[in-house]
Order: sequence, then C-alpha cells, then structure tokens
Amino acid sequence: MEYNFLPSDEIILKTAGALKERGVEAIVVASRNEALEKIKEFIPKGSSVNNGSSRTLEEIGLVEYLKSDAHGWNNLHVAALAEKDPAMQSKLRKEALFADYYLGSVHALAETGEMLIASASGSQLPPIIGTSPNLIFIVGAQKIAPTYDEAMNRLKNYVVPLEDKRMKEVGMGGTFLAKVVSFLGEPVFMGRKVRVILVKEKLGF
Repeated sequence: MEYNFLPSDEIILKTAGALKERGVEAIVVASRNEALEKIKEFIPKGSSVNNGSSRTLEEIGLVEYLKSDAHGWNNLHVAALAEKDPAMQSKLRKEALFADYYLGSVHALAETGEMLIASASGSQLPPIIGTSPNLIFIVGAQKIAPTYDEAMNRLKNYVVPLEDKRMKEVGMGGTFLAKVVSFLGEPVFMGRKVRVILVKEKLGF
C-alpha cells in the first residue's frame, strides 16, 4: 500500500467524523500556516506547554515559534532542555508531564478514528495517555489509512524505517519499535480536551 499520498476531501471529512464519535474534536485546515494559527487560538497566554519531538511540529513552524517570546506561554519543554543542573532538569521534566497543553502528532490515523503513536523511550507518552488535560495533535492527511490494521502497517513498514534512517544520518544509533499507544478514544469522564488538526498537506512521515 502507498503510505504517502493525500486522500480525498471525502475521506478526510469521514475521518474527522470518526474522531468526533470517539470523543476527539477534529479541525480540518488547508495548510500548515492555518494549523499554526489554530494552535495560537487554542492556547491562552500564561498556559504551560510541552511538546514531543516531531517533524510535523518543525514543518508547521511551531518549534521555532516556541523558541520565541511572542507566544506568552510557559514553555516547559525548552526550560527542561536548557537546564544544566541534573537534579533541576529532572524536576522540570516531571513538571512538563503535567503541562496544561501537550502538542504533538501521530504516526498513523485510521479512517475509523484510531490513532497510533510510537516511541522508543516512551518519554512523550504519559501526557498523551493522561497527565496533560489538553492535547493538540497536528496530523498531515497523508497519515490516514483505511483501517486500524493498515494504520499499524503504516507505522511498522513505513514510519519506523524512515525514522531509523533519519536518526542514523544525524549520527544517532537509529530507532526501533518499542512502545505503541493505540489512542482509541477519550472518555468524557476524563474531563480532558483532545483536538486533532487535520492538515490537507503532507507533514512529517
């Protein structure tokens, strides 16, 4: 199966509807610029934010925006990276797990609404699973697969090899599939807000 093509508007809207049925708000936008503007709308000034490592976040300009002083947010991810004292850095990393907003992407999204997020270390998974009250996933529409099984195939056979290659090219040891979260829905009783910004562009792997 081809894993890097943009689906039709019909499929994108179908997927957005399936996410809604699973307790996830889906917002469809035409471009990466619109996606960044939506994020700015959703996060109030003074909120604490955390983000995972993500090519998608880089490609929409969010990583550079987070480094600026323009947003008015408390950027816990950058604060932890900048801290030189090991004990204080550990403390800041723990605080980041409970940020008001967590920003990231997913590696595959089924038309039926299931999302797959993989991690070798697992460090970015706690906020996704439950510690952050607000999640915002930015997802290029090419990541949509027809079924859950095809979404898993996309992750295993397409995303992981590309990420492994990328990491080796930058002098790191590569990657492997260690931990996978199947995000099947968000129960109302959790009281969290989960949003997916579906972008009609190819973003990330």
